[in-house]
Amino acid sequence: MIRIDRVSKSYDGGETLAVRDLSLEIRSGEIFGLLGPNGAGKSTLLNMLAGVLAPTSGTVELDGVDVVEEPLAAKRSLCFVSDSPDHLLRLKGHEFLRFIADVYQIPTEARAERIDRLAREYGMQDELDNQIQSYSHGMRQKMMVMGALLPDPAVWILDEPMTGLDPKASWLLKQSMRAHADAGKTVLFSTHVLDVAEKVVDRVGVIAKGELLFVGTVEEMRAHFHNSGSLEEMFLELTSGDSPFAPEPAEDVPACPSGAPEPPEVR
Repeated sequence: MIRIDRVSKSYDGGETLAVRDLSLEIRSGEIFGLLGPNGAGKSTLLNMLAGVLAPTSGTVELDGVDVVEEPLAAKRSLCFVSDSPDHLLRLKGHEFLRFIADVYQIPTEARAERIDRLAREYGMQDELDNQIQSYSHGMRQKMMVMGALLPDPAVWILDEPMTGLDPKASWLLKQSMRAHADAGKTVLFSTHVLDVAEKVVDRVGVIAKGELLFVGTVEEMRAHFHNSGSLEEMFLELTSGDSPFAPEPAEDVPACPSGAPEPPEVR
C-alpha cells in the first residue's frame, strides 16, 4: 500500500511548485495508473515515492513505513523504474542484475533462476555479457524492467515503463504487473499511452499542474462525466484549459495552480 498525505514539492526557494498538497492512497492488490500531460508533476511525485526526492512538505508511506524517516526500510519494499534507462552504463548486463540481487539480498540459487528466466523472457540472454552502454534505448529499458522484476518487491513504481519496449516486452510487462497485483502487491505506473492504461489499470489518477484532479475507475470516470467515450477523450476533457476541474494559475506564482476546486475523488 502507498499512502500520500498532503505532499508538496517546490523548487527555486518555493517559486516553482511541482506538486501541490496532494493526498492519495493506492491499495495493495491493485494496478494504479497515473495520467497527466507533460510537466504535470508525475515524475516528481514518483521520485518522491521512491525516495529519490524529498517532499517539501507532507508524508509518504509504503506499507506503513515513512520514506523520509526510514529510507532504507522503505526502499527495501519497492523497486523503481525511472523515466530514463541510462543508469550504470559501464556495467555489463549480468553485473547490473547481480548488483540488484546483492542490494535486495536475493539468495544465490533464487537469483540465478530469476535472472535466467527474465533474460529468456525478454530476449536478453545473448546480451548479458555486453556493457549496458552498448545497448539500444529499448534494450536498456528492458534491462531496467528486468532489474525491477528481479527482487519481486511489495511495491512497483514505474515511470513510463513501456517507452521503448517492443510489443512482446510490453505484453510481458503488463502480464507481470497483473500477476504482481493479483498476488496482493501494489503497482503504480505513469503513462502517456492512454489506451494501454485503459486496458491495464484497476484505478486511475489524473494529475495536472501538480494537483490531483480525479481518482477512480475508468467506469467511475465515465459516470462522473456522463461520457461513454474512451479514457483518452475524458482525459483531454479533464485536463483542457476550459475544464471545470482544471486548476487555474496562481497570481503570485504564474506556473503554479491555485484556487482550484477540490478534486472529484471517487471511492
